Amino acid sequence: MRLSLDALLVLDAIDRKGSFAAAAAELHRVPSAVTYTVQKLEHDLDVPLFDRRGHRAKLTAAGRELLDEGRHLLRAAAELESRIRRVATGWETELRIAYDGIIPKQPLLDLAAAFYEQQCGTRLRIFAEVLGGCWDALVSRRADLVIGAPGDGPAGGGYTTRALGAVEWVFAIAPGHPLAKLPGPLAAADIQSHRAVSVADSSRNLPPRTAGLLSGQETLAVHDLAAKVMAQRMGLGVGNLPRYLAEREAAAGRLVIKQTEEPKISAPLFLTWRTEHKGKALQWFVKRLQEPGWLDTALRI
Repeated sequence: MRLSLDALLVLDAIDRKGSFAAAAAELHRVPSAVTYTVQKLEHDLDVPLFDRRGHRAKLTAAGRELLDEGRHLLRAAAELESRIRRVATGWETELRIAYDGIIPKQPLLDLAAAFYEQQCGTRLRIFAEVLGGCWDALVSRRADLVIGAPGDGPAGGGYTTRALGAVEWVFAIAPGHPLAKLPGPLAAADIQSHRAVSVADSSRNLPPRTAGLLSGQETLAVHDLAAKVMAQRMGLGVGNLPRYLAEREAAAGRLVIKQTEEPKISAPLFLTWRTEHKGKALQWFVKRLQEPGWLDTALRI
């Protein structure tokens, strides 16, 4: 290997400071050491890196290309050093957070913003799952922490859970849908004859789950809650929605909330993580998410 990080550091300093002498002062080296490093690199690569005809050290085209690409290596090396130090102090290199798509994104991003203020350097990866996909992400180790995992977890253990709260569901339909004209609470038989819109379970390995569907009911499956709301607004089907979403749509005249004889029960949501995971970033999120009323506040945003 003819390149070294030290040589790249020297090239970077010369380019920024404009001279070998100024670079030497910044690097706390004698000018002859800087000159030797450049000359050796030029000899090893058999390429001139500086045009020395003027008063200011100027990179050749080859030198500029080497430095532009080399700065990527310098940043990567600095980040690697930083990550090693963080790991040694208990901060994870990366924290992968899955959340059920029923939870609004804004409060999760607000949490991320507050976490970045800690300046611990842990990278965050936040992604949505649906129903059993939340548990699947944890069991398969795609996620270190899951926010809003619904219902009971899979057998086998190895994870810790804390109650996060519950989401209230209401039945919502487009204003022009035939069911909107029916008086009184809707019976299951009334609903069953109309297409339901559901969000498909995102589980990859665990058995998929369904919620709020009637036996034999025609179903339109979509990939997330936003698509479900849109489909119901278009009258493509009916179904239950979180109250916070349905009331917002109803206030805008885009959906109508209807009472049903058999309303969907509010299912509990859980905060869950692998018991073996002890990192400080995980502990920070768990502590914040267990603050009283976090879910209720999040649903009001």
